[in-house]
Amino acid sequence: MTEEELLQQPEDAYMNEEQKAYFNRLLHQQREELQNHIDSAVEALSQYESSSDPADMGSMEEQRQSHLRMLEREKKLLAKIDHALHLLALDEYGWCEQTGEPIGLPRLLLRPTATLSIEAKERQERLDKHQRKD
Repeated sequence: MTEEELLQQPEDAYMNEEQKAYFNRLLHQQREELQNHIDSAVEALSQYESSSDPADMGSMEEQRQSHLRMLEREKKLLAKIDHALHLLALDEYGWCEQTGEPIGLPRLLLRPTATLSIEAKERQERLDKHQRKD
């Protein structure tokens, strides 16, 4: 099934077996690509050499810290992908964790790890923004 075919299905076909299989393949593919990238980044981090020049040491440390931050973000994404795959196994994938409403195919295609509908996510962001102001 292609993305276009997925979007052309009727609303009452939401999260049918074909759609779940599509997202299962998509999530597994993204997981594999991300895991390969994490593995190569960890390998690259282990290749950093020490230098006696303070300027080189500072530059290398800055690059290393940047790589570590990127790795941390990617590991969080990996956990989200694993959570999405777990939801798929439970037949709960594609449904908003707050409202129980469909998240929607367009949103899931853009962010396969989404667990909230657009409305619930906007509400959460407004609440977070309000709490940060206080």
